[in-house]
Amino acid sequence: MPLPAEIAFLAGRVPPATLNRAAALARDLGTDAATVLLNEGWIAEDAFYRALAYRLDTEFLDHAIPLGDGLCYRQAVAAGAAPLACGHTRKLVAAPRGYAVARLIEAAERLEGPPAITSPTRLREAVFAQCGQAIAEEAADGLARHRPEWSCRPGPQTVDLTLAGLVLALVVLLTRLPTLTSLVLLALIQAAMLALLTVRLAAVGIATTEAPESAPDALLPDAALPTYTVLVALFREAAVVPRLVRALGRIDYPAAKLDIKFLLEAEDAETLAAFRAVPLPARFEVVVVPDGQPRTKPRALNAALPLARGAHLVVYDAEDVIEPDQLRRAATLFARAPASTACLQGHLVIDNQGDGLLPRLFAIEYAALFEVLGPALAAWRVPTPLGGTSTHFRTRVLRALHGWDSWNVTEDADLGLRLALAGYHVGDLPSATYEEAPKHLKAWLRQRTRWMKGFLQTSFTHGRDPVAAWRRLGPVESLCALALLPGTVVSALFYPFMMGPGLIELVLGAPGPDAGLLAHATHAGAWTVFLGGLMAILIPGFVGCHRRGWRDLMFLVPLLPLYFVLVSLAAWLAVIELARHPHRWNKTEHGLSRSSRTGALGRRRAADATAACPAPRPSPAPAG
Repeated sequence: MPLPAEIAFLAGRVPPATLNRAAALARDLGTDAATVLLNEGWIAEDAFYRALAYRLDTEFLDHAIPLGDGLCYRQAVAAGAAPLACGHTRKLVAAPRGYAVARLIEAAERLEGPPAITSPTRLREAVFAQCGQAIAEEAADGLARHRPEWSCRPGPQTVDLTLAGLVLALVVLLTRLPTLTSLVLLALIQAAMLALLTVRLAAVGIATTEAPESAPDALLPDAALPTYTVLVALFREAAVVPRLVRALGRIDYPAAKLDIKFLLEAEDAETLAAFRAVPLPARFEVVVVPDGQPRTKPRALNAALPLARGAHLVVYDAEDVIEPDQLRRAATLFARAPASTACLQGHLVIDNQGDGLLPRLFAIEYAALFEVLGPALAAWRVPTPLGGTSTHFRTRVLRALHGWDSWNVTEDADLGLRLALAGYHVGDLPSATYEEAPKHLKAWLRQRTRWMKGFLQTSFTHGRDPVAAWRRLGPVESLCALALLPGTVVSALFYPFMMGPGLIELVLGAPGPDAGLLAHATHAGAWTVFLGGLMAILIPGFVGCHRRGWRDLMFLVPLLPLYFVLVSLAAWLAVIELARHPHRWNKTEHGLSRSSRTGALGRRRAADATAACPAPRPSPAPAG
């Protein structure tokens, strides 16, 4: 059988067995042989495109590429071609992918002069170098330009925050005074807290999503799988690079259908050097984001979104270790789900429980969130604050929503609400992603403060026109959004003021028969909030541990009420930080774990990086 045109020109440069193997695998996968050859690592990218330039009798540009003025970077990236500067011997430079290679070879004979050739990596670097400022501005402020009502900028003003603070202080004061006003306020606060408690308790009765079985007839076959983009944003995280590449190299997904991008900041030379020390096939790409503000994860994701080639896209954090078949399961669920299911949320699992009591309690909290609450929200099809990692999207929907809000410090929670406002739903993906929790209180507080501040940013942003949001979401969805976003912060703020006095009321006993209605109502409210709060904290914790099989952690679940005192502290710090530094991103440092329950976070020497990404299907004598 003749070789496909997109690789036939390599005859004599690449062993015939390798070319035949690539062609056969491409037929099995329903894709092109050029992508198979490159993504499997059977030929280096430069070697492939040098050979293509030789076939077309044109030059290969391997140095600084002088692009023409007025370049549109989105069109250049999508087309794989860009105009060259005036005075160059060629008008265009091209870096075709896949079947476009064959089309260019076929058309070359009809062209007056073929374009210069370069590799996709070199073309992207040239485009980013020329259009860096435009890319940085669009990544930072594109959402504000296209949908200003969805952008958290400029955020709450000083007057707004001052009034909110005064109201909050007044409410705290009044609820502790023996007056009728106190009774009414107390009843309203208790009702708000009970709404959140009810959601958590009701979630316990919802079974987890049934995962597609691992049998071949249950998951999509290789030929039916779409191309999948994986985005990982890193900043000063050179220590986790070897482990990260190893984890992504073990993904059970056809290499020819993977588009994995590591997103680095321009000033992060150390992490860039760590990647350069690891040999990476073409399915891996290191993208240096043009310098700009804010220096946040969502800005980096926005800069990479136009580069995504996959029908689906997933975001991971640098420390994540995923189950190998997660992408295959996600693709299967997307294929079965209605078009309105625009996102799937994977289950985040804290793996460094041996690092101390704080990571153990964090692990229990995550088990309650991702094994209990998350599946319930997906089943109810209500707004879901996303988890920030292991979030799988239909790429077209993500682009229609203009990506992430670069100025929101919990861009995941914000995007979950925007999906709901646009009429989409979040599904549950029962596949684990292992990550580490901060093991020191200071780092934990910084992370949790950022999360709480982001919930407040999201609440202020989408609360600018509450009537419009209510109409768009509907009453049930609106109440759930209120309970899960501002309700989470408000309940954390009032937690010590409600649970503490409630405990005192219980210790002191019921009021005497001569006590008035206010005393009896206060005592009844204390009982309701205290016991309801305990059940809403403890029961999901027990159920989450049971579903993960963590019987050894169940004895720590009764400590969660004390753990939530720290959550309350973080909420108060978030209020202060929102007023002082509304858009500051408190970076969480990764790669510090000393333990790993599953072994997924096991730390190895950086020298192991050379074995991080072996070719999944070895081939004889690969070229390049």
